[in-house]
Order: sequence, then structure tokens, then C-alpha cells
Amino acid sequence: MTERSCPALLFAAPASGSGKTSLVAALARLHTRQGRRVKVFKCGPDFLDPQIHAMASGQPCDNFDLWICGEDDIRARLAQAAQDNDLILVEGVMGLFDGTPSSADIAERFGLPVLAVIDARAMAQTFGAVAFGLAHFRPAVPFHGVLANRVGSAHHAGLLRAALPDGIHWCGALPRQDAASLPSRHLGLLPAAEIDDLTARIDLLADALADTPLAELPPPVTFAVPDQAPQPALLQGRRIAIARDAAYCFIYPANLELLTALGAELTFFSPLAGDALPDCDAAWLPGGYPELHAPALAARTDLAAQLRAHVDAGKPLLAECGGMMSVFERLVDLDGQTHAMFGLLAGQTVMGKRLAALGSQEVALPEGTLRGHAFHHSRCDSPLPPLAQAQKTDGRVGEPVWRQRRLTASYFHFYFPSNPEATASLFDPAMPVAS
Repeated sequence: MTERSCPALLFAAPASGSGKTSLVAALARLHTRQGRRVKVFKCGPDFLDPQIHAMASGQPCDNFDLWICGEDDIRARLAQAAQDNDLILVEGVMGLFDGTPSSADIAERFGLPVLAVIDARAMAQTFGAVAFGLAHFRPAVPFHGVLANRVGSAHHAGLLRAALPDGIHWCGALPRQDAASLPSRHLGLLPAAEIDDLTARIDLLADALADTPLAELPPPVTFAVPDQAPQPALLQGRRIAIARDAAYCFIYPANLELLTALGAELTFFSPLAGDALPDCDAAWLPGGYPELHAPALAARTDLAAQLRAHVDAGKPLLAECGGMMSVFERLVDLDGQTHAMFGLLAGQTVMGKRLAALGSQEVALPEGTLRGHAFHHSRCDSPLPPLAQAQKTDGRVGEPVWRQRRLTASYFHFYFPSNPEATASLFDPAMPVAS
């Protein structure tokens, strides 16, 4: 079997909030500034952290999830990254061993050495115990070393380093830098495009990392190249219009890559900028933040009419999460204000302050079974019976999927590479109506 090698690290931590995203972005930025080509991946079905990493590295950040993506998909992406790049960085999710599958599962399965980021602002010698536990809790997980984050002083850093047991590699310490912190809101970090000084914040951390051992490339990791059959061009000659702006910004890069591999021509438009629906064979309204832009979307009665004519003509329209919220009749925001939406489906969505759904799911549609995830703070009230109901990984009921002609709408975020043939059928106007 063919193999490819490239220096690689997986950033993990004892818990969420330790600073993984900022440090992965900073290290990507540091090595990119040095003229290296860096590919970043994010564990879990996350849309926001990858936007930060894409800015820092200068290329799209793909997602790794053993259940949603599958081992073959991850293995192929690692092998391709090893061929095209000088460094591979993977950001873990939650704590190193949290979840099923966990970041540790990813590290062990693909031989990715773990760099543990430990928030050390409220500890001294206990730092050594935490590092020892992360390194030895599962001996089969490859371990590279530890980085102390949010350190108070040079003396503090010295105490932390001295506490490390023999055999655990010290990768440096970073001081607390409020000016480099990344702002967030209800779904996580702000989208990269909304952080005006994002580059300056990441550069501050990159400058600090320049004085640590991480400024040098880690040892190379060897990745096997899996056998893959060519992707049939099932959407050859089809033009897909995709909404993309601050209201519709949750898009897996792998989804765009697959649509292109299927032969589709992709064209993007901005509902917030006043763009009309482009001439197309199919359309896609991805997830995002329609609740933050409800007045502007409510004013797009012209776009609502264009989308209705599109669906009435029998053309496919996929509306995911925020896109789905847009195609119902009304949206009620957090202030209790009601906004008219595009009105393609009967009912409304109502924003809430608490998380309404989170987790990986799969759904069996007439086109085939696709995997993905849900993450939202709103609920949907509709008299419409669903076409299908997704299932969570533990078998519990997940998100409903509504179908009207070729309009498919759900809170469910589809990971297209989980079933390329079903994806092609979703977007192919020649496919019969499944309802």
C-alpha cells in the first residue's frame, strides 16, 4: 500500500475552553508566515472553529468525525494532506477522552501525536499530574507533549515545567493575552468574517509561539493511501446556487468539494446583499444565523417569490437548519418579535435561550441514508407531517425532515460525502419527486 509522510499534531485538552482553537490557529499562522503550507482539520461537526483555521492557514479546514465522516473519508483526507502540505494540524473536540468517538479515538486510529493544551492559570505542581494522566490514561494513544496556556509569569512557567514527570515533552508556555481572545455568542465563536481584527489577534499568539519548541516542525507521521474508486460525475451539467453570507455561513468544505467532484457547477449568492436567486438547476440554503438578520430577510419578498417559483418548477431546494428556518412562514426572535420569512412551508420557528438539540444523527431518505448532525437553539412549530425522522447514534428520535415537491427542509446538517449517490439525487432535478 502506498504511504505518505508529513509532520502532524493533534491538539487536545483536559476540557473545552482550554484554548485549543486559538493555539491551533496561531501555530498554523506561524508556520504559514514562515512559508510553509499548513492543512488544519477539526474533530467533530463544527462550522465555526474551521472558519478561524481557514483564515489562519489560507486554505479550507475539513472536519473529522469517525461516525459522521467514516474512517475511509478521514484516511483519504489525511493522505492527500500529507502529499500537499508541510504540516498537518488537527484540533480536537471537548476533552481528549470525551465523547464517542473521541479525539483520542482519532489520534489512536490514525497515529496522530497528541499535544495537550492545559489551562494552567489556576494551578502549579498539579499541572504535572494532569499532564501525566493525559499521557498515560490510554497508553495506545500517541503522545507528543504539553503546552501550558494562560500562564501568569516566567516564574509560574518554571513551576509548571519543573512539575512535569520524566518522559513528558515540554512544548512551552503562553501568557494570558486578553487582546488575543476570540469572541463568542450562542452557537460558539463568532464567524471569522465578523471578527474585524481576527488576523491581529491570531498574530499576537503566533508571535508568542515563535519562542517555543512548536516553532520547529514535529516529527513526520506516515499515512496510508486508501484505494478509492473515481467519483462518477452524477451532476455533470447541473448548476447549483448556494446562499453564502452572514446569515448562511455553515458549510462543510467537504460538501462543496463533493458537489464539484460530482460534476456540478457551483454559483454563490448573498440574500443579505440583495442578490437574486441565480439561474440554476438546484439550490441550497445552508445553516447560519437567520435570526440575527431576520428584518433584512423579511424584506426579501422578491427572493421568496423566486424560491417559490423554483420549487413550483420541480427544481430541488435543500434548506438546512438556518436555511430551513428561512423557508417557513415566520421566525420569532429572542426578543419575541415575529418576522415574515419566505413562506414555502406552513409553520414557524421560535428562538430560545437554551440549546434545543445537539449531536450526530443519520436520516433515511428516499434518495438514501445520509449522516450529519444537529445543533440549534430554536424549535419548529408546523402542522406538516415529516417525510422522515432522523435517528441519533443511540437510537433515539432525531430531527424531522419535511418535503414539498423537491424542497427538502430540516434542522439536520447533511455531510454529503457520507453518501455521494444520495447527495446527487437530492440535487438532480431529473430525479422523481419523493414524498
